Amino acid sequence: MARSRFLPDNFTLALVSVVTLASLLPASGQVAHFFEGLTTVAIGLLFFLHGAKLSREAIMAGITHWRLHLLVFASTFVLFPLLGLALKPVLSPLVTPDLYTGVLFLCVLPATVQSAIAFTAMARGNMPAAICSASASTLLGVFITPVLVNLVVLPHGGNAGSSFDSIGKILLQLMVPFVAGHLLRPVIGKWVQKRAAVLKFVDQGSILLVVYTAFSAAVIEGLWKQIPMSALLGLLLVCAVLLALALTLTTFMARKFGFDIADEITIVFCGSKKSLASGIPMAKVLFASHAVGAIVLPLMLFHQMQLMVCAVLAQRYARRQAEPVASGTALEAASK
Repeated sequence: MARSRFLPDNFTLALVSVVTLASLLPASGQVAHFFEGLTTVAIGLLFFLHGAKLSREAIMAGITHWRLHLLVFASTFVLFPLLGLALKPVLSPLVTPDLYTGVLFLCVLPATVQSAIAFTAMARGNMPAAICSASASTLLGVFITPVLVNLVVLPHGGNAGSSFDSIGKILLQLMVPFVAGHLLRPVIGKWVQKRAAVLKFVDQGSILLVVYTAFSAAVIEGLWKQIPMSALLGLLLVCAVLLALALTLTTFMARKFGFDIADEITIVFCGSKKSLASGIPMAKVLFASHAVGAIVLPLMLFHQMQLMVCAVLAQRYARRQAEPVASGTALEAASK
């Protein structure tokens, strides 16, 4: 029996399990140091394999569609931060200050790659443009997100450090392995492509490791004592409002600027998403260890919410795309 699209996927269940494990058995002392080192290695390997997987041909196929990319980047790095700041007086009373800091961090992250492309394909959108936009968003996020963290998330100072220091750390921990993997693509690219399960294992495994170490440190610092149940329920509402506004506004802008339906699909699915795969490693680099748990909690909830809502939306787009084809086929049959 097929699983309902409204039920959490296996990875989401694994995330919940890891958070529960960290809450009951948090890593501390030498064990915590071991997991920190293991996490750093896993994240480096993750970005190395993503670099080896990325095709330059796919990027060049979509790079000329600059109006679409500009709108996607504006949604990702301008619209979202503005929404987070504009809604702060209304939504921040629903959560704790640390959780809303996590909401603002969510707003300045790059778009996700895998799910944005997958939903664009499912909805019959502009695939080359989606691959280009999503990949470029991740690469640009390495430079833009640390700057926005200091401007939007922690404008009066905090634990994120200076923008240049943050960019340097992210370049060293994320981009150096990525570039190394991409340079080795002629040698190992086919091997990586044939072993998608390995990349998926490293992708999900590295995130689970970061979540465990982050929540372990946060639990030891009293995370769950500081976050009441009412704040968690409020966080669900905050994420729902952000996602609804992002989907509505990207759809409106795509139609306002005269994009066709295939481009609209790409803009909606690339411009409304936020990356868990990039966000959690960046949080580990940008924030103190004990603060990462509360910082990434909004991102984890938003991630699952965007998957469930966009799965339904992609199916509706696909049916809408199929209707003209079906109508044309019926007309051709009737004319014979």
